[in-house]
Amino acid sequence: MEIFKRGKGVGEKGLITSVHNPKIQWVRALQSRSKARLDEQVFVVEGVRLCEEALQAGWKAQIVFYTEDLNARGQAVVDSYHSRAALIEIVSPHVFHAISDTETPQGILAVIERRTLALPEVFDFVFIPDGVRDPGNLGTILRTAGAAGVQAVFIPPGTGDPFSPKVVRAGMGVHFYLPILILPWKEIRSHLGKDAFHVYLAAAGEGQPYFLTDFRVPLALIVGGEAHGAGGQARQLANRRVFIPMPGGGESLNVAAAAAILLYEVVRQRTG
Repeated sequence: MEIFKRGKGVGEKGLITSVHNPKIQWVRALQSRSKARLDEQVFVVEGVRLCEEALQAGWKAQIVFYTEDLNARGQAVVDSYHSRAALIEIVSPHVFHAISDTETPQGILAVIERRTLALPEVFDFVFIPDGVRDPGNLGTILRTAGAAGVQAVFIPPGTGDPFSPKVVRAGMGVHFYLPILILPWKEIRSHLGKDAFHVYLAAAGEGQPYFLTDFRVPLALIVGGEAHGAGGQARQLANRRVFIPMPGGGESLNVAAAAAILLYEVVRQRTG
């Protein structure tokens, strides 16, 4: 690719010192624009731990950026990616700050090639965040879903980009082992089958309390977004309703908190 050729702002030792370098401009676009990530089929991973987890899970890096003061653990990740034919670029601290999406960068960032993890041949625990757009909430939900043993997450239209930098950071590595599929509603319905799944929609005051619901059956659990709740397509797909009682009052729970309560009720019932 043209972007990977040496551009301006590169010193004699290969140190990138200019924020106007084409590679730096490319990464900044990936950090800020969902369309750029989708068109290139890549996403950005930042920090020693996440880069390490991507490496250990076998995800391919197109390019890795690091600074001279990177710690030994991070340098080992850089060396490993170099041995796997990733392009490695050393950048000055101010340039790294320009491509970083964090307030306190650790000095390592990788552009990872996206891939869709395959669904299990048999699955009975699916999660659908409908209209969840806040990246912190979405990443936390994905992390909780992975910990709770969800076998797949279906991302419908209107939900935030699960591969945005903030979602990836909040997910804490879940992207590397949990199938996260961005799908239209038609395909979501197809995966769930006509009658095979109980599709539960979490809706305030509708249906029955979650703790009286049988979650041991094959199920898909839908939670709605922060602003308006679940949309019309989700409501049409759902064949059951559950709610979380709030005896202390309040209009609703934070969507990530509600998801955690419901997901771990499934865990409790299936392991208790």
